[in-house]
Amino acid sequence: MESRRRSVVKALVWQAVGLLSMLVIGWAVTGSAGLAGGLALANMAVGFVAYIAYERLWARIGWGKHV
Repeated sequence: MESRRRSVVKALVWQAVGLLSMLVIGWAVTGSAGLAGGLALANMAVGFVAYIAYERLWARIGWGKHV
């Protein structure tokens, strides 16, 4: 199992990648940098919490792990 700190750092890096991609996609679709930024931030907040929960859940599942 990985540490909580590692899970948080991985989540932060992943969310930074997601934030940038969501900004680009949102801006391309809406034509508005402000709207794209708002959507990207909302997505980041939800995604951050979901990712940590998802990682921690999978860390507890033994299926497919080899020691």
